[in-house]
Amino acid sequence: MGRVDHTVKRRRATVKDVALEAGVSRGTVSRVLNGQPYVSDEARAAIDAAIARVGFVPNRAARSLVMQSSQAIGLIVHEPHSLFVEDPNIGSILMGANAALSEADYQLSVMIADSTRDIERLARYLSGGLIDGVIVVSARVGDPITRAIADLALPAAFVGHPRDIGDAAYVAIDNRGAAREITTRLAHTGRERIGMIASALDRDSGSDRLAGFVDALGNRFDPQLVERVPLYSYSDGQAGMRALLERAPDIDGVFASSDAVAAGAMDVLQSAGRRIPDDIGVVGFDDSTWALRCDPPLSTVHQPATELGRAAAESVLRQLRGEDPETGGTVLECPVVWRASA
Repeated sequence: MGRVDHTVKRRRATVKDVALEAGVSRGTVSRVLNGQPYVSDEARAAIDAAIARVGFVPNRAARSLVMQSSQAIGLIVHEPHSLFVEDPNIGSILMGANAALSEADYQLSVMIADSTRDIERLARYLSGGLIDGVIVVSARVGDPITRAIADLALPAAFVGHPRDIGDAAYVAIDNRGAAREITTRLAHTGRERIGMIASALDRDSGSDRLAGFVDALGNRFDPQLVERVPLYSYSDGQAGMRALLERAPDIDGVFASSDAVAAGAMDVLQSAGRRIPDDIGVVGFDDSTWALRCDPPLSTVHQPATELGRAAAESVLRQLRGEDPETGGTVLECPVVWRASA
């Protein structure tokens, strides 16, 4: 009678496992795996011992980065294809990143994650050694791409600050503070029934903008005046505004969580005979080309998208050169730009 094998296949150890075992950050483990400096001899010894204890096997393609470079950086945009084309912020982030990489003689490789199949394909692609590092736009909490980057120990920078990226580098703006500021200013125009079209609540930017809106209104906040929509898109702005008007026809102020959303909302309001800003004030977020297409021009928050892209690219380049011993965040200014819509 044959022997029955009762062993259970163990989960493959990851960079996170090594970091926990060694008592160091994932960034420190990544620097050791990629042959970068700024790691003490004591930390290196602890990491080597942890690798042996947890049975970590470094990815062959990631390890090859020590020996050679593809001179390419990936920019991963976790958005639908339609929004990639529609959202001018994504284009500005791309241009900023490309400018910084071009100066360093690196190529930018753009990848869109629209579906589960896209995400799985990109995770496989990242393990192939064809790019040296990545910039990630619109990552969600629990994003499989984020996990793949951590497991591969790829140099990376996030545009935005998902809550589960640990000590990975990121560049961002104060979405919550800016949303609070522009909502407060809208309230100071004398509006009494202020609502919000809250988009993209599955990522940090959307949830933080909603939190800032709630902060600003305090006891005046009415949850019935918040309409949640999936994306920062013109069509979602239209749908959100229709729902708000049906539920609260006396609404006299709206904070739209992006300029594209605000433009869609203004289209619905004007079609319904509402005068902007006489009957209702509207404010947005981004200070993108959408803001100046609106009539009247849109009051909004200036998001420095080009600078965000450049800063993220420069962060990845510093990591590749071993010049950035510390990981963490960079927060850029995002002032209110007041125009005629409110």
